[in-house]
Amino acid sequence: MDNPFEDRTNFVGRTGIVLTDVSSDHATGRIEITENHHQPYGVVHGGVYCTLIETLASTAAALWAMENGMVGVVGVNNQTDFIKATRDGVLIGEATPIHRGRTQQLWQVTVTWEADGKLVARGQVRLQNIKDVEALSRFSHQRTE
Repeated sequence: MDNPFEDRTNFVGRTGIVLTDVSSDHATGRIEITENHHQPYGVVHGGVYCTLIETLASTAAALWAMENGMVGVVGVNNQTDFIKATRDGVLIGEATPIHRGRTQQLWQVTVTWEADGKLVARGQVRLQNIKDVEALSRFSHQRTE
């Protein structure tokens, strides 16, 4: 699968997250951990797990929203539990829906360490379905001059 984040100058494009399988019913992805992902104590920064979790949930949820006549989704809550610290290797994330409704979706994501398959983090992401692009302005602040 082509990585839509590769060679992009946005936040996710800089993380190294690679989508490996995505549909409106699930998403899987991976990230190879480097020292760039560490916090000062030499373990993976919690934001890396949060980013992988939200990226997978949001991508699959957006596909579902578009299949159902909407333009996409935006995250409104990301709750991530850090279960086991990691320093290196590859992390694998898998997202599945818990609820998909008219206005919001709820997705769960597990993150495992590829080397042993053990759970290292889990998360839940709530997303607002966006019916039209103008609706996005209600969810964002813009600098006014």
